[in-house]
Order: sequence, then C-alpha cells, then structure tokens
Amino acid sequence: MGDTFPKSKVAAVQAAPVFLDREATLDKTLSLVSEASGNGADLIAFPEVFIAGYPYWNRLENVFKTTPFFAELLKNAVTVPGPTTDRLCKAAKDKKIYLIIGINERPTNTLGTLYNTNLVIDPEGKIILKHRKLMPTYAEKLVWGFGDGSTLRVLDTPLGKIGTLICGENANPLARFALIGQGEEIHIANFPSMPVEDYGGYAIGEDIRLRGANHAFEGKVFNIVVSSVIDQTVVDKIGDTEEKRKILSGPQSSFTGVFAPGGKLFSETVPPGEEGIIYADCDIASIIGPKLRHDVAGQYNRFDVLSLNINRTPCQPIFEYGEGKTPDNRLNIEETPGIGPNRKPGARSQNAE
Repeated sequence: MGDTFPKSKVAAVQAAPVFLDREATLDKTLSLVSEASGNGADLIAFPEVFIAGYPYWNRLENVFKTTPFFAELLKNAVTVPGPTTDRLCKAAKDKKIYLIIGINERPTNTLGTLYNTNLVIDPEGKIILKHRKLMPTYAEKLVWGFGDGSTLRVLDTPLGKIGTLICGENANPLARFALIGQGEEIHIANFPSMPVEDYGGYAIGEDIRLRGANHAFEGKVFNIVVSSVIDQTVVDKIGDTEEKRKILSGPQSSFTGVFAPGGKLFSETVPPGEEGIIYADCDIASIIGPKLRHDVAGQYNRFDVLSLNINRTPCQPIFEYGEGKTPDNRLNIEETPGIGPNRKPGARSQNAE
C-alpha cells in the first residue's frame, strides 16, 4: 500500500488585538482559539504581533515623541516563558491544536529592546519554536531588535513540516529558501493591517497576496496567510490629532487566505478591516504532483552551482566560559525554544541539519 501522508484542517484568524492591552488581547485570543478548534481546526494561525499590537505610531509621528508609546508597548509585551505563554500553552494543550501567534517579545536582560516574534506551540502545550523576525522593515527598526539564524527552522510534526516567516521576511528569497530547503510543507506568513491613506494609496494587501501565492508556487507548500485589523482601540490610543484619526479610521489594506501548493488560492478570504476566521483542508499528498514538475529543494536545482549557508549562532550579549563550559559547549540550548545545535560565534553551517 505504501506510505500515507497527513491531512489537516487549518484556520487563519483575521482579528484586531485589544491595542496595547496584553491581558485583554490574551482573553480574546483564547476565545478565538476555542471558536476555531470547535470548528475542527488542527492548526490555528494569528497575525503578526497580535499580542498586543503593531507600533503604528512610528509611521505617524516624530520619533522623539513616541517614547511613551514604546514604553506602553514594552509593559504589555510578552516574556518567554511567562504567564502569558503559560495560558497560550494550556489552551493549545486543552484544544489539542498547533497554535502560531505573533507577539511583541520582551527579553529578560533589558528594558530597552523588543522583538517581533512568532511562537509555535504544539498540542502538548510546548513552545517548539520562538522565531524572531530577522530584519524589521523600514520604521519598524525604531521598535524591534534583529533576530538570528538559529530559528530559521522547519518543524517535523504529525500535520506535516511546518515553517513560519513574519511579514517582510516573506519577501526575502534566501529566508524562504532556508525553509523550502528543509522540506517545508505548511507555511505560516503573518502580517499587520495598514491604513491606505498613510502611504498615498499604497495597498500592502496586494503585496501580501502576491508574496503568499509566490511562496506557495515556488516551494510547493500550503501557505496560510493571515493579517490583522485596525480597530477603534488603535484610534483611541494614538489618534491624538484629527489627521491621525482620519488615517487610522480610513480604508485598510490587508489579506488573509490559504494558498495551495502551486500558488492557487483555495480558501475564502476576509475583507480588509473585518474580523473573521477562514478554514482550509490541507492534504500533504497534493504536494507530490507540483513538486515533480518543479522541486527547487531537490531535482530541479543544482546545489553544486547554487547553495545556501545559514549561520545558526544565536545573537546574545554574553557567551560564557569556565564553570565546565568550553568554546564548543557554552550555550544551554534547552533554555531557549527554537535554538538549534551549539555553534561558535561566526560559525557557518549548511541549511541541512
């Protein structure tokens, strides 16, 4: 009879966080998880930095006036692990689902830095990946630090091989290939919603849709694309002028939907600015046909000509020596989800583990 391949039902949640309110957003998240799992979802994906919101103020205000907003974002950020992740993990375990959610992550060693992070939590309630966005985009550099290559990883799960990239990372061919080359089968790409008027009519939703279809086509993967919503809580917090209120209350641009291997949209979508959950059934066996024609992770490539190196070294302020630790054994990788094999600073490795 040969082998069989997994089938699963996935859910993409387009919703608004309760802006800059971690606890209220967490309560809303758990309610949405209950709804989606009650409708049979095995995997539930949430938008970028859903807990507790995207820093829109850096696109609307002189940076020197934004420190109070950053401070409030930091106070409502998430430590990993911590009370917020404990509740997320419990929900994933109780509902027996994979949960992928964006957070503003606050590291434990400083109060001056945040990271744009995706968590992947398994049905046992364990954080199996903590991926920090490699390069914040444009004005985002005023808020978030840089991630590293330690979390550019694909997770081998009973649903298939899962990978995730955040917003602009999905426009980075090397970051995407890092996951394709590890055998990715289900991809999660999450984004914010953006005001259209802010950029003279620029519609990020069209770009999001293009990126989603492109990665599904090139990688021959299921691509779960999910965006957020700007609601009145954003307007109330940072709309301190008529112009800002007009921008934030106006038309929004976003996209939420699921693409099949080969790049075709095969789910419903949610209109920008509206909340909703869309579902799709993913049959991993349907990857085989498209891969046969165009497998850039295998027979449709020349790795003697073109290949990719990944530096897996975690970026951290202290590398410890002594006390039984050597240059090759100085990181306790079990303390940090998403960290792979120990490497010397600057060491390089192939993307194949």
